[in-house]
Amino acid sequence: MAIIDHHEAAADGGDTLLSEATARDYFELLKPRVMSLVVFTAFAGLVLAPGHINPIIGAIAILCIAVGAGASGALNMWYDADIDAVMSRTAKRPIPSGRVKPREALAFGLTLSAFSVAILGLAVNWLSAGLLAFTIFFYAVIYTMWLKRSTPQNIVIGGAAGAFPPMIGWACVTGGVSIESIVLFLITFLWTPAHFWALALFKMKDYADVGVPMLPNVAGEKTTKQQILIYAVLTAVISVVPSCLGFASIAYGIFAAVMGLVFVAYSVGVLRMPESDRVMVPAKKLFAYSIFYLFAIFSGLMIDHAVMAAGWSL
Repeated sequence: MAIIDHHEAAADGGDTLLSEATARDYFELLKPRVMSLVVFTAFAGLVLAPGHINPIIGAIAILCIAVGAGASGALNMWYDADIDAVMSRTAKRPIPSGRVKPREALAFGLTLSAFSVAILGLAVNWLSAGLLAFTIFFYAVIYTMWLKRSTPQNIVIGGAAGAFPPMIGWACVTGGVSIESIVLFLITFLWTPAHFWALALFKMKDYADVGVPMLPNVAGEKTTKQQILIYAVLTAVISVVPSCLGFASIAYGIFAAVMGLVFVAYSVGVLRMPESDRVMVPAKKLFAYSIFYLFAIFSGLMIDHAVMAAGWSL
């Protein structure tokens, strides 16, 4: 209750009247850009899993995962309303801009969380529902309420929340967790630091203004650039592993290796970026490519799976 009161006071000024928020405002609370990535990787896990799932049940599963991801976003925006109001990147979000009241966002996030987990458990299986519940808890509580404001490794540990969806999709079909689904988890988990620290480099001032200990602000640009390169290399390596384990073809392995080399090359460009460079074009290019990279890797896995299922050899 103390946490709720604190954030109500910070973002709402004690006003308890209902807002006049539109459906679009509530949709923005769901962090649709993040949700689209979650839905895509969850769908990949569902497609790649061995076995069969009824298309209607599969659609329900993806919808529940999407709603659960959106619920996490709403809870994140509720808790972070105080710092969102200060950062240029987030100042126009529904709560700091006054379009949605904090209590409404909290109720919205909690309701969607309960709904998504319950429906997934009842319609699909309780392992996938349990993984979804843990993912929501991890993102909203472990990352948002604890790690984000306490350690420069926040995005490394907290990145697990964004890496669970393909594992959840896999569990929807198989009812279990396997080495293949763990590899899918690791692809996103190891990708997250390089992706997010690239953003953190050219948004350093925002994080400094609100006191969030992002790695560039705490350890400096040089260390951050080195860490980005390390994680880019790890991501490139893990993305080839599906081919090594036999649940993807050699053709996919070559494709993933080429995509990974480009990822590493962009990271080297960031490493060579002078600290006096305030425009940080290499970091912006890496951030943009990293998004394309993740979509390309999971798309490659699904295309490869479809080709092999059709009996074609690559």
